[in-house]
Amino acid sequence: MITEFFQKAQENLKAAQILSDQKLYNASANRAYYAAFQIAVSRLVSQGVKNEKNSHSWVQANFNGEFIQKRKIYPGRLISYLPDLLSVRNRADYKSESLSRKAASRQLTKAEEFVTTVKKEFTHDEL
Repeated sequence: MITEFFQKAQENLKAAQILSDQKLYNASANRAYYAAFQIAVSRLVSQGVKNEKNSHSWVQANFNGEFIQKRKIYPGRLISYLPDLLSVRNRADYKSESLSRKAASRQLTKAEEFVTTVKKEFTHDEL
């Protein structure tokens, strides 16, 4: 399960970039969020923190609580990334107005930073 979510995160990050390049900004923002969400799930599972629901709020709370606040593995600035990425994804998916190139670009940059930062802490044995 660790490897599967890790691979999905990588795939979604790549998809977000391709979609952005094709000017499909709403879809890019959606995939960027899921890249961050899936790497967070993968990290939680790798440390034995499991919840079969993997709801957005549960993953955010447990990732932030366990890895940023408690263990201090990741920098504090990441605490807002998952909620911010979800908020933009929700705008892209559920609001009538489309995201701008600039908003989608910020979303992609934030997801790339989140995925890259989290990925660094995985050991070879975990994957």
